[in-house]
Amino acid sequence: MWVSLALFLLGLLTAVAAPKLLSRADWVEREPVVALWVWQCVVAAVLVSFALSMTFSASVAWQAVRGQVFAGAPRAVVDAYELGTSGPWSAVLAVALAAGGVWSGAMLGREIGQARARRRQHRCELLVRAPLLPGEQPAGERLVVLEGERANAWWVPGSTPRLVITTAALRRLKGRQLDAVLAHEQGHARARHDWLLHSSGALAAGFPGIPVFAAFREEMHRLVELAADDVASRRFGRLTIALALVELNEDRGVFGPGPAPDAGLPQRVNRLLTATPRLTAGHRLRLTAAASLVPIIPVLVAFVPALRALG
Repeated sequence: MWVSLALFLLGLLTAVAAPKLLSRADWVEREPVVALWVWQCVVAAVLVSFALSMTFSASVAWQAVRGQVFAGAPRAVVDAYELGTSGPWSAVLAVALAAGGVWSGAMLGREIGQARARRRQHRCELLVRAPLLPGEQPAGERLVVLEGERANAWWVPGSTPRLVITTAALRRLKGRQLDAVLAHEQGHARARHDWLLHSSGALAAGFPGIPVFAAFREEMHRLVELAADDVASRRFGRLTIALALVELNEDRGVFGPGPAPDAGLPQRVNRLLTATPRLTAGHRLRLTAAASLVPIIPVLVAFVPALRALG
């Protein structure tokens, strides 16, 4: 059946072409929030294409599935899909795609389980290093200050996200720099960037041979930081958050010669200092709307025979 093959090929084409197109786009770093949405739509389109291809392949291969999928459909619609032209590839493709879907769910479950385990461990470590005082409520803690010789600040996701900062960071950050760093971490917490990281990590770990999922994971890690930088810069200015990033990381050799442990950090600072203007509101709206249509394309392809049969 040509619809199943068309959807499968559409998914492959999207998985191959979309990362290349996005890597060449000159607006991604200027609008990281829009880029995050575009990447989610692209991956959703790939998954929807494969899911629909699996459904139609299974309908061709097995009568029981066909009866469930096309229950109540007019005879003309069923005939339009040429379900009787079964071949050995239909069952193979359906089983392969179904196995991929189950494996994706298992990887996502494993990623979430590991993240929860890490979160519990981090909270236990925080409780050891910063024990509760008499009368304190653990659910009410939003900011935790730890003794530490290394300047650092991070957030612990969860139902009650916590911002953690070391005393060394408090000593190094000057003026509004501390507020900018806290705003950066709050940007992560409010946007629930941990879910994007979990989903992209699960797909990349489950299908290491598919470039789109590897690129999805890499871009999520990069873009969530850029988006959080923009949240802080809109409140406290680009220079303030840039200087705060330098103060927090200059002792780690990030900005010196030679290979850096975090090569993306100097690029983030340069991006903040160059102050490239944002896209216009209309341009952002058009990009968002166009990306929203991408997952709809495989659905339209799936309904082409039905629409022709009806009219």
